[in-house]
Parts: sequence; C-alpha cells; structure tokens
Amino acid sequence: MSSELFVRGMLYLSLTVVGVPGNLAVIMAFLLLLYRENRLLPANAIVLHLACANLLVVGVRCLLETLESFSLTEVFTDVGCKTVIFIYRTSRSLSIWLTFVLSTYQCLSIAAPGSHWASARAVFAKYLGLVFFCLWLINTCMSSAGIVFSFGNQNISALHGINVQFCHVYFPSRLSKEANGAAQVGRDVVPMVLMTLASLIILIFLYKHSKQVKGLRGGSGGGAEQRAAKAVVALVTLYVVLYGVDNGIWVYTLTVKTTMKSSLMSDLRIFFSSLYAALSPLVIIASNRKVHGLLGCLRIEKPITEKATTLSTM
Repeated sequence: MSSELFVRGMLYLSLTVVGVPGNLAVIMAFLLLLYRENRLLPANAIVLHLACANLLVVGVRCLLETLESFSLTEVFTDVGCKTVIFIYRTSRSLSIWLTFVLSTYQCLSIAAPGSHWASARAVFAKYLGLVFFCLWLINTCMSSAGIVFSFGNQNISALHGINVQFCHVYFPSRLSKEANGAAQVGRDVVPMVLMTLASLIILIFLYKHSKQVKGLRGGSGGGAEQRAAKAVVALVTLYVVLYGVDNGIWVYTLTVKTTMKSSLMSDLRIFFSSLYAALSPLVIIASNRKVHGLLGCLRIEKPITEKATTLSTM
C-alpha cells in the first residue's frame, strides 16, 4: 500500500469512526423518543431526517473509501461507482437542504402567536412530510448525472473528466461539465444564503428578547432559547465554512481542462463535505437535552417540558 493511500484511508477512517456512531446515536435517541411519546415535534423530525442523510454520507462514501483504501474489499467497479456517487451526492445535498429547513422552522418558531408567520409555521409543520418528499425527489433528479457519467478506475483518456481516486466522472463536453458543476454550486449556495439569513433573524430576535427580559426582571432569561439559537448557528456555521471550502475546490476543479492525474482535489472536497456529516451529530447531542439524557450522557434531575412553540426543540 502506498503512503498516499494509507493517509487517505486514515482520514476517511477518522470520519467513519466519528460520523457513523454519532449519527446512529442521534437516530436511536429520536426513535426512542418517538416510541415513548408516540410523536415527534417538527424540529425533532427534521433533525432525525438530517441524521439519516448524514449517516448515508458517512456510511456510503467514507466507510467504503476506507475499506477500498486498505484493500479490504473491491467496491468501485462501474456499477459500484455509479451507485456510490449517486447515493453520496443525493444524501449530501439532502443534508444541506435539511439544515436549511431546520433553520427556517426555528426562525418561524420565534414568531408571535396569532401572527402570519405563526400561521406559516403551522402550515409548514402540517405538510412537513410533503417537504421531505419534494426534497428527496428534487435532489434525486439533480444527482442523476452521477449514474450516467461515473465509471470505474479505467485507463480512459478524457478531456472533461474528474478523478475521484477509485472512480472517474467523464462528461461528453466541457459545456456539460460546467453546466453540471454550476447546478451543484447553485444547489449549495442557495440554501447557504437563506439559512444564514434565517440564523441572523433568530439571533437579532433573541438579542432583543434578552434585553427586554433583563430590563423587566434584571436577570438573564431565555436560557432554552439561547441554547437552541447557539445550536442552529453552530450547524449553519459548520455548513458555511466546510461547504464553502468544498465549493471553492469544486469551482477550481471545473476550470481544469484535462482530467487531473491526482485525486487530491476531489479527496479534499469529499473530506470537507463529509466532515459536516460527521460533526453535526455532536452538535445535536450536545445541544438537545432530551437526546443527551436518552443517551445517558447527562443526568437531569428535573423533567424537562418541551413545547412546540419554543426553540428548545433543537
């Protein structure tokens, strides 16, 4: 085994060791919560769906890359490459958009009762299943290029290709390569801008609210809301930083006319995007008291009541 493959394998192994147990723990905690309470609040349902998407990102891509790097299995044939790249791109995109959906719902949750925004939140919660279905449908369709243009590691000379170590993605023309790349960048940038805006609205509201509480009571107040806001901002910050680097590398890759002999650029992209999927469950576990308690990470002396109209569902 070459030193490059060893380092590559260790990087993906570290993501697998952190991401797979972390996302599984979040999923098990929410399923247990669903069993005990016979329902999940909308924010918890979104986080559960997010954890499932992140588990696919880490499990399908990072775990298989680790096994292949250490020559433990041979997965990346033509069919294997098409399957892995398609599932990875779909679940990666779902992870991004579900983070946006979560920040949007939290933003609507701070609306005053009886307002138009509060009504929008109720409608949003009612049709949450439809939102999930639409996200799956749209992102599945947008990832279909992975099935058409992905191939195993063959000795094919192509001008418009992308080297992904064990696989290659070959486009028939430069225009198709740039169009596919632009669609992927747009798919990431749009939720990035929108979730950043939603997080800013939440922070402004909580800042004003905390000042009002201090003026009325002379105390800090808003502890649960502050925890939820920090969790949302942490997830959005993770997304903006890691996927910002990911998309920067992707844009650079699109400017290269010939297929690069080294897969370093693609490896860096996959690492940074998978890093979000691996670290986000740690943020969720640390910020959600019910998940924390169900996992036995924290002893809570007093029962915690959770209302659907507050941000404490995060």
